[in-house]
Amino acid sequence: MSADSRVLGRLGVFGAAVSALLIYGFAPTPSATAQQQAKDAAATAPMSKMPATVDNFMLVDAQTMEAHELYRMADDKAIVLVSTGVGCPIARAMTPALKALRDKYKAQGVEMYLVDSNLQDSRDAIVAEAKEYGIDIPILMDSNQLVGEALGVTRTAEVFVITPKTWKVAYHGPVNDAADYGIQKAADKPFADIAISAVLAGNPAPPATQASKGCLVDFPAREKHAQLTYVKDVAPILEAKCVACHEEGGIGPFAMNNYAMVKGFAPMIREVIRTDRMPPYNADPHIGKFSDDKNLSAAEIKTLVHWVEEGAPRGEGKDPLGAKHLVAAEWPLGKPDVVLNVPAYTIPASGVVDYQHPWVKNPETEGKWLRASTVKVESRQGVHHVLTGYMKDVPQPGQQGFENAWGVSVGGYAVGAESEIAPKNVGTFIPPGGAIGFQTHYTPFGKEVTDHTQIALYFYKDNQKPDLVMHNSVIANQNIVIPANDPHHAEIAYMEFPHDALLYSAFPHAHYRGASSNLWIRYPDGQEKELLSLPRYDFSWQRDYTFAEPVKVPAGSKLIAHFIYDNSKRNPANPDPNKTVVWGDQSWEEMFYMAVRYRWADETSKHMVNYDEELNAGRMMGMLDSNVDGRIEKAELKGRMGEMIGKYFDQLDTNHDGYLDKTELAAMQKMMGGQRRRQADAAKPAAPAAAPAASPTAGGR
Repeated sequence: MSADSRVLGRLGVFGAAVSALLIYGFAPTPSATAQQQAKDAAATAPMSKMPATVDNFMLVDAQTMEAHELYRMADDKAIVLVSTGVGCPIARAMTPALKALRDKYKAQGVEMYLVDSNLQDSRDAIVAEAKEYGIDIPILMDSNQLVGEALGVTRTAEVFVITPKTWKVAYHGPVNDAADYGIQKAADKPFADIAISAVLAGNPAPPATQASKGCLVDFPAREKHAQLTYVKDVAPILEAKCVACHEEGGIGPFAMNNYAMVKGFAPMIREVIRTDRMPPYNADPHIGKFSDDKNLSAAEIKTLVHWVEEGAPRGEGKDPLGAKHLVAAEWPLGKPDVVLNVPAYTIPASGVVDYQHPWVKNPETEGKWLRASTVKVESRQGVHHVLTGYMKDVPQPGQQGFENAWGVSVGGYAVGAESEIAPKNVGTFIPPGGAIGFQTHYTPFGKEVTDHTQIALYFYKDNQKPDLVMHNSVIANQNIVIPANDPHHAEIAYMEFPHDALLYSAFPHAHYRGASSNLWIRYPDGQEKELLSLPRYDFSWQRDYTFAEPVKVPAGSKLIAHFIYDNSKRNPANPDPNKTVVWGDQSWEEMFYMAVRYRWADETSKHMVNYDEELNAGRMMGMLDSNVDGRIEKAELKGRMGEMIGKYFDQLDTNHDGYLDKTELAAMQKMMGGQRRRQADAAKPAAPAAAPAASPTAGGR
């Protein structure tokens, strides 16, 4: 051995960067010392215990920020999970073999995922590693280590071949016998390949004859086995994070009011945490920070799951939850200043209910600054959403309060939503008189009921007038077309801000086929930043996501929203995967709707501005311009609006450059607006099938 080699050995580099070169065949034949080190490693690397079956889980792919739930893959022939980690030479060296294995069996109904359970691996580090080594296999972030713990992972590059029919682990072992530290050799025993082939043939997979040589993964919670009890460890977490919904009269399906109740639901608590259904706050913690974050911390997640797995012991002392009688308050924000009664509506047991547009007179004779509102829905099963808007003119008896007459919102509700609370010193001005219009969407659920929804309003006191003004608008795309049986269909829309603004919150909304969503900002210099990521969109839990600090939106910036739709049979909520789906009001149709709350940077309550009209004038461009280059070409046109524009594209393209720019699109919108006004003068208005492009509060939440 040379002096240089001895130095490298003393520094420990041999097991990191140099070993990667050896594995790929860019180094000379290893020395006898290296061979002995490899033998010693094999002798001290016992196979970790293989679980009989794998419980359901949901993890997020670091590269796409989309969620993957194990049990939704039940139609696969086999599922391959491989432990991995950033910086591990064995994991890196196995990439070509894993990609070849993935490609060989993909068409036969086999899916492969890498699972990173390393506590030290950040999402940015995982993404950088994947880019450097060309890893295009989904890398699931097991940040809480629950999946790795349950699988019995000890090292990286451990392969688990799972049979979805039974969720049993058919094989656990290395990919092959090629990977080792400091040894260059070809793969003689393709263990994982043989195992997958056996599973596809319906035969038992041969067991591994050696362990993975990957890097050790630290599972401190698995090794320490802390003695967890309900009284000492679990009840405080439940009281802080869960009881607000799981109390008598609360939105939760059962009340966490004593140990017996919690223990009875313990297996279910473990399941909904592992699949990330609870808590119902879908913003991924890797992207942004939010003032209304309802997520459990990593320590809280592990405490609850480990407590259940240890048998849910009670511990000594008084029951912390049983000692209190917690009942949900009628109004969570306290006594309202005003309660608006949405006109009662009888929801039929079956059939289809069109959007309703009732209204009530504004009871306030003086202008008020709104600071918060709460919508209290009586029939949670039957009410899909409630939207509101102030109307300057009171409709005539028998008329409806359509959205085209709306101004500012006084609050809204969608399934799972909570109160809307303005930040300190920010409010929405409600003029005196006029009326409040409602857009209500009712869904029959097998039983006729009469709903009496109410809205509580909370105003600033006369001597507490806010200095800053809240606004709201919508990034929408009414031209979506989702192909039948498409499990991963992407749509995009954006909104360009004409003046400096501050963004306070975002409210993503889709229907049953919504799978994931995110919101980005593109600055005038072209730089982009992701603001919000929902790896799994959940129709049953919709809400505002309020940024911990308002996001600065310089003039010329674009807020870009993306939605992914799952129109496949794997989506358990999908009404009909064989149907091509477009925008529509009803839940079995679809929407692309991202409501945003913001304020203009140079506006105060003493100096009001009128920038919203200018902002909303660009919404049609944001719907149609799918490549976000500020102009529309024929190839971007789709949906009903696209078909209409396509017929007149050449006439609208007045400079004949093959594109519609902002000026040409504005001229078209002006012409369309004139046609709508003439039609409105000639006939009584009917309920719109879709929100007008210039109406910031229309559409379904």
